[in-house]
Amino acid sequence: MNTFVDASTLEELPKHTAQSINDFTFGAVKVDDEGVIELYNEYESNLSGVEIAAAEGRNFFTQLAPCTNNDLVYGKFKNGVSDDELDTAFPYTFSYKMQPTLVDIQLYRHPQDKSNWIFVKKK
Repeated sequence: MNTFVDASTLEELPKHTAQSINDFTFGAVKVDDEGVIELYNEYESNLSGVEIAAAEGRNFFTQLAPCTNNDLVYGKFKNGVSDDELDTAFPYTFSYKMQPTLVDIQLYRHPQDKSNWIFVKKK
């Protein structure tokens, strides 16, 4: 799979904090199994125009980025959580409350701690 998040970063996800994910050169959003945001980094905040404090605690798919509430993004997320296996990447266009923006998205579920991540990198 062609992805912008390297394997060592994925392995180390359980060790990352709200502060350390700000060092990533891509958007990182940690969500629970329902899609509620637990962590949201500065890259993603700058891309979306949504402050970190305003994003955390909201549902990524229905409240923050409803343009992702479809089979391509939310459907893959939901299926991956249900199957307890999620690691997929694809191009996407964000369009909610912003100019259409081409990005690469990677959806990932960590096999040990079962955390779910949405990674975003602007093209």
